[in-house]
Amino acid sequence: MSSPKPTLDGLRIDRSAEPEPRSKSGWLGAGAVVLVVAIVLAWWLTRSKAIEVRTVPAREATAVGADHTVLNASGYVTARRRATVSSKVTGKITEVLIEEGLKVKAGQVLARLDDTNVKASLDLAEAQLESARTAVEETRALLKQAEHEFHRTTELAKQNVASQSELDRSESDARSLQARLARQERDITVADRSMAMWRQQMDDLVIRAPFEGVVTTKDAQPGEMISPVSAGGGFTRTGVGTIVDMSSLEIEIDVNESYINRVEPGQPVEATLDAYPEWKIPCKVIAIIPTADRQKSTVKVRIGFDQLDPRILPEMSAKVAFRDTGTATVATSHSVVIPKSSVRNQDGHDIVFVLQNAHAERRAVTVARAQDEDAILSAGVSAGEKVIVDSPAGLADGAAVREQ
Repeated sequence: MSSPKPTLDGLRIDRSAEPEPRSKSGWLGAGAVVLVVAIVLAWWLTRSKAIEVRTVPAREATAVGADHTVLNASGYVTARRRATVSSKVTGKITEVLIEEGLKVKAGQVLARLDDTNVKASLDLAEAQLESARTAVEETRALLKQAEHEFHRTTELAKQNVASQSELDRSESDARSLQARLARQERDITVADRSMAMWRQQMDDLVIRAPFEGVVTTKDAQPGEMISPVSAGGGFTRTGVGTIVDMSSLEIEIDVNESYINRVEPGQPVEATLDAYPEWKIPCKVIAIIPTADRQKSTVKVRIGFDQLDPRILPEMSAKVAFRDTGTATVATSHSVVIPKSSVRNQDGHDIVFVLQNAHAERRAVTVARAQDEDAILSAGVSAGEKVIVDSPAGLADGAAVREQ
């Protein structure tokens, strides 16, 4: 039996299955999603980038003994006895007998000045002295003769042979010669003192070392003029050289007045020269200069070497570590240790930046002491908190950061 033939009804399109048009609420939901995506994208593009930082956790400080560093400072090696040697008079240099590095003794001749004029004056004074002495001898001979004449006239007057006028004349001659002799003897004293004055001026033309030391500079040459005062418009030397007493070397330190309470006379100090960084030199505080520099807010401290060494030279740069003598009050309880590179100074106060919730938090801290590369804090940071090391210059409180 054959299948039925298709009819026209079978070709009719059924429109009952077509989707209904979208409602208005559907379009609103799609718009909201697009708006949220746009807002998130705008925030992502305009947000500030976090600064990469390196952090180190603060650790609790352990108890230390009495021999620890309470203060670090830097200064220079100086000589307590140092002199630029000059002459007492103005003159032309004829001879210079020093060179840099020469060791000299006290009184050793360093240079000589032209003595032509002074020597001529000395020769004149010597001739005047000899003339005065000759005149005295002549007057003594005349006085002796006058005294004999007066004695004879006195005897003749007693015998009524000589007149009274002859006696008076002989007496007057004797007394006049006595007065002349006294004056000429004083002339000898004057001439002798004049010679001594010229000898002193001759000696002043010889420049000598005032103390034993080492010549560090040679400042004049033969033929130049030298004077104890600045003269000649800059063409006159004021010294032939500089001498330093190497046994008087010490270190001068400018200590911030905020920390001067940690320093006391006799306190042990460990010094390190920049030229020999591995050489630890034992020293001690000689004195604290009792005045402050208002411009730098510092107090000068003199530090002496326990034992001098030829390697120590004037003007060398030095770093010193003041040791605790047991009398300095330094907080040890509840102290934390952080790297010194994490401590910054702003407006005269020590601060650090601590990592808190991906942001830098500025903290004011109290540095109890420094020890090698660490700083020991007595307040401001708790153990376990992460401090930012080598913080960037532009880092500010509340800035977004992330750890490296």
